[in-house]
Amino acid sequence: MFILCVTIPLLNGCFMSGRPSCFGKVTAKNAFIFILPQYNSSLQSLDGEIVYYHYGVKDLVTILFYIFITLILHAVVQEYFLDKINRRLHLSKVKQSRFNESGQLAVYHLVSVFWSLYVAGTEGYLSNPKTLWESYPHVYLPFQVKFFYLCQLAYWLHALPELYFQKVKKEEIPRQLQYIVLYIFHIAGAYMLNLTRLGLILLLLQSVAEFLFHIARMFYFTDENNQKLFNAWAVVFVVSRLFTLTLSVLTIGFGLARAEIHTFNPDKGNFNTLLFRMVVLLMMCVSQTWMMWRFIHFQLRRWREEQAMKKRAALAATTKQQTKVLKRESGFHENGVVKAENGSTPRPKKLKSP
Repeated sequence: MFILCVTIPLLNGCFMSGRPSCFGKVTAKNAFIFILPQYNSSLQSLDGEIVYYHYGVKDLVTILFYIFITLILHAVVQEYFLDKINRRLHLSKVKQSRFNESGQLAVYHLVSVFWSLYVAGTEGYLSNPKTLWESYPHVYLPFQVKFFYLCQLAYWLHALPELYFQKVKKEEIPRQLQYIVLYIFHIAGAYMLNLTRLGLILLLLQSVAEFLFHIARMFYFTDENNQKLFNAWAVVFVVSRLFTLTLSVLTIGFGLARAEIHTFNPDKGNFNTLLFRMVVLLMMCVSQTWMMWRFIHFQLRRWREEQAMKKRAALAATTKQQTKVLKRESGFHENGVVKAENGSTPRPKKLKSP
């Protein structure tokens, strides 16, 4: 209903022929704040006039609109895909809850991988890594870069009310709040500190590793013996952490340190000072160290579970073998005849005559 109330006046005011009414003009103007990114400005270049964007308070209204869009998409994925899979698998309530969580995040990270890869490729961030720190501050953003960040923030902000809608258990809420807040903090930090180019590449690396993890997790919930994808995820996770630290040090520690301007000027979006670079690098190192610690803890838990499964399997095999020995204590069969332990055939008992 919210989407219809916003979009219908916009369509009436913009696309219908004839002179729009005064109400249509007002609602169409207000609807643009919800749908389209704000704070656009035209800059002259060799290719002509190009429209760029920067951030401001009105972005919160646009993010609010796309939070509602994300809530609807979340419900569509849940109802038409995940619920149908759950009916076939017959999982327990705990596994079903985590399967749904991984299913939603797998879809999100898959979309983020292709979207960020497309934006980074078309903007030249992959072909020319120097663009990550050259001409900082990156105050003026292309449309697709700003729209990408608005949608990313909308997704992770929508995850907060989803904790209530999905009826997540109280013991699961702190764990989910932990990574939701971390994503919001890092994405909003890159957006507001004008490190959008570096943030885009780091989100690409993070999404690749997280997509593999949640796919491996979904296969594991369907069959606990399916753990091969966890090995592939482990390799990608470690490589992505190394690339993240390398790009962060290269961009912030070396690239921005060689910039011409080193002044703190929030009005112009410039935060390139020594203290700024040290704080950002410290935060990146702390977050990556924490993630590696969680990764090592997860691998150790997996190793303990595998050892426990092997012990249970060995115990079951030993018990089965002991059962066979007990059955043979009184005798064994040979060519269809029961023989005693010394190998002699027991004498048949004589039947008494009636």
